[in-house]
Amino acid sequence: MTAHTDTPGTVTALYKVSGMSCGHCEGAVSGEISAIPGVTSVKAVASTGEVTVVSATALDDEAVRNAVDEAGFELVGRG
Repeated sequence: MTAHTDTPGTVTALYKVSGMSCGHCEGAVSGEISAIPGVTSVKAVASTGEVTVVSATALDDEAVRNAVDEAGFELVGRG
């Protein structure tokens, strides 16, 4: 895979996570995903189960799944 120099340099992905119910849940998921190399921003919304992740390059879905699992929740797919 080659890097594209004609793009702004960020990738935004939307994930669906089940089990989040409060601000603490959002923080736990955000904290774990933020630890993935290349991630620059994470916004988790418990009421919708949506997690928006901005990163320097496309993330490996398995890395995101592992981070969500580590936080105690389940990645159910991409939004």
